[in-house]
Amino acid sequence: MMNEEISFLKRKAIDIRRDLITMIYEAKTGHTGGSLSNTDILTVLYYKIMNIDPANPKWENRDRYVQSKGHSVESYWAILADKGFFPKEELKTFSKFNSRLIGHPNNKVAGVEMNTGALGHGLPISVGMALAAKLDGKSYKVYTLMGDGEQAEGSVWEGAMAASQYELDNLVAIIDRNRLQITAGTEDVMGIEPLGDKWRSFGWEVVEVDGNDIEALVEIFTNIPAKSGKPTMVIANTVKGKGVSFSENQVGWHHKVPTKEEFELAMEELSKQMEVLL
Repeated sequence: MMNEEISFLKRKAIDIRRDLITMIYEAKTGHTGGSLSNTDILTVLYYKIMNIDPANPKWENRDRYVQSKGHSVESYWAILADKGFFPKEELKTFSKFNSRLIGHPNNKVAGVEMNTGALGHGLPISVGMALAAKLDGKSYKVYTLMGDGEQAEGSVWEGAMAASQYELDNLVAIIDRNRLQITAGTEDVMGIEPLGDKWRSFGWEVVEVDGNDIEALVEIFTNIPAKSGKPTMVIANTVKGKGVSFSENQVGWHHKVPTKEEFELAMEELSKQMEVLL
């Protein structure tokens, strides 16, 4: 029998996928593929791993999360709403006129540490947060999620050097390694392999995981830091568009809105996935 906690997380991830697809369909805009690929990662962080309090979002000892791949915001909004950082009803305003829920993280919304969207910023910001925790004698951890296409940004590697230099073992960076970016495969646009070896050479402890496997993610994140005195890099191998058959591994679904027929099919597929877990 499946562990009840794992079953809960799997069901929650399906709920989040339903919410984000609905948001994109109703708003007629959104980054579908990347939000679907990172849903399992965010679900494990927010419902199992991170020490946070939606009733006190500025709590000094909270764990910090920075979504560096800011364009894949829909799963992030859906989770923050579900956790109670803001009313779930507000998801209906996503990308509408005067909404706080814009197409990238907006720190006018409780639970969002930093505005992000210009790629390459999240890791350097997170390095500063993790260093501040060390200097202040605080025990919180800092998590940041990057895209694999984002690894072409030079500021990522400046942040990587600084994190190693200051031995920030309270810093956890995650790469959503879905192997696709806006125009093509990552290795066709700007090859980044051998990715793990590159991060090791910058002084990080590197672990690889199936980023769509809830149980594997729980195990990895429960055992952070992977090595004392070193920042941890989690290379999460994912499927872009995960959970919706017609969007999986399709470069065209980086930023695409489902038609009415596609939306209904996606909801049907997700419902069937939920039935298996009930």
